[in-house]
Amino acid sequence: MIKQVLTIAGSDSGGGAGIQADLKAMSANGVYAMSVITAITAQNTEEVTDVFELPISIIAAQVDAIFDDFDVAAVKTGMLSSTDIIKIVVTLLKPQNVLNLVVDPVMVAKGGHPLLKPDAIDTIKKDLFPLALLVTPNVYEAQQLSGIEITSLADVRRAAKIIHQFGCANVLIKGGHLPSDRATDLLYDGRFFNVFKGEFIDTPHTHGTGCTFASAIAAHLARGKTVPDAVHTAKIYLTEAIRHSLAIGHGRGPTNHFYFLNQDDPR
Repeated sequence: MIKQVLTIAGSDSGGGAGIQADLKAMSANGVYAMSVITAITAQNTEEVTDVFELPISIIAAQVDAIFDDFDVAAVKTGMLSSTDIIKIVVTLLKPQNVLNLVVDPVMVAKGGHPLLKPDAIDTIKKDLFPLALLVTPNVYEAQQLSGIEITSLADVRRAAKIIHQFGCANVLIKGGHLPSDRATDLLYDGRFFNVFKGEFIDTPHTHGTGCTFASAIAAHLARGKTVPDAVHTAKIYLTEAIRHSLAIGHGRGPTNHFYFLNQDDPR
């Protein structure tokens, strides 16, 4: 039976990030994808122009509907923009004993629009991180979470240790924005570091890479891979999705989640 994976996140009307990217990435990595929408964003490749948080009751109803009917093998969270949203997600996930929870602590859109309210940062660290098998901040998010400036791999290691203390089992700090060692990601399990070096592809069209990476990891965890193997497999997928990214729109184009399909095939 196909593994079923849930994403809990905000939408992206431009289709490149958020729920839309999650569903594509999960499907491309061989699982059945389901969604709980926490917020609706008016967004394109250039900017986020507006955000509407859904009522807590409808977020809760979506989560209940999924767990009442499906065998959820993994959960990925993305944009949880407020303390109240984080708290309801935590309250509903706790009794489900989700083994494969991937938390992507989405804080700021690529265009600079804040996607996590400042007062919610402590809530996500205190309440959600302890449930997570893996937390996947980028460098900017890791700086906010750890409170230290990150300019090198040594800084990444320090930040990973600090973030791990918030209670998550594993921390993956993504190095796409690292001034040195670009495209190098670092995984920390509380004892050992695992470094994933990749090819840095010089393109502006990287909209949705964080959502895509975390969702692909969740898919492979659901399919039975270990955390390091899931990260490794997802990184290979993401690299190719970036290599074949789509120069559409007038800003940062999206990654190509289904790059492996022959677009010339009339079927």
